[in-house]
Amino acid sequence: MERLHKFLAHAGVASRRHSEELIAAGRVTVNGRVVTELGCSVDPQRDEIRVDGELINEKEDKVYLVLNKPKGYLSTVSDPYRRPTVLDLIPDIKERVYPVGRLDFDTEGLLLLTNDGELANLLTHPRYQIPKTYRVEVRGVIDEESLDKLSRGVELEDGRTAEAEVELLSSDPRGSVFLLTLREGRKREVKRMCEAVGHPVLALKRISIGDINLEGLRSGDYRRLTREEIKKLRQIKKGGR
Repeated sequence: MERLHKFLAHAGVASRRHSEELIAAGRVTVNGRVVTELGCSVDPQRDEIRVDGELINEKEDKVYLVLNKPKGYLSTVSDPYRRPTVLDLIPDIKERVYPVGRLDFDTEGLLLLTNDGELANLLTHPRYQIPKTYRVEVRGVIDEESLDKLSRGVELEDGRTAEAEVELLSSDPRGSVFLLTLREGRKREVKRMCEAVGHPVLALKRISIGDINLEGLRSGDYRRLTREEIKKLRQIKKGGR
């Protein structure tokens, strides 16, 4: 027997956290019955498990992708308003994959996609503090005081942000550009931090997650992660980062 949300993650449906959301929303059935209890256990060898009516097999080949997401795409599997999603950019991938974390509709850059629920859970868990670096363009000439605030932490409505790494690239009356590396993943965190110091974001691009970057990837392109890259991601947990 296996917990339902863990089975969905292992089968590549979604991360554990998102699998719990699918169950709570009543989108999962076991032997024809809608199940909303998060603690429900199933026998994958005997039970018929479906998500939105689609039968879920126990295992799929694991797929690991890095995508250079353009602006104008949602970081979701589907959208009720038929807006374009990042899955529209990977039509050649037959396995069911989903984004690891999210980038806003108007944010571009590095996005990982996989059907490995365990790895997705690892990459999004705040305990491991995986560094994510963004190229940020903001309005106005940003001064040392504002950069120092971003580095030391900014007070937001949901609490003070963690310390960050900041590297100024350019600054003039047309705007300022800097690199910002975070180790937490709050919703719209970069944009809210910059607004808090008086410099609204004009453009935002994620350029790396851990050791994975966008080298060689044009906007809208993707590639499969190498074995070495996957190995390094899995070692994060062992390293306690």
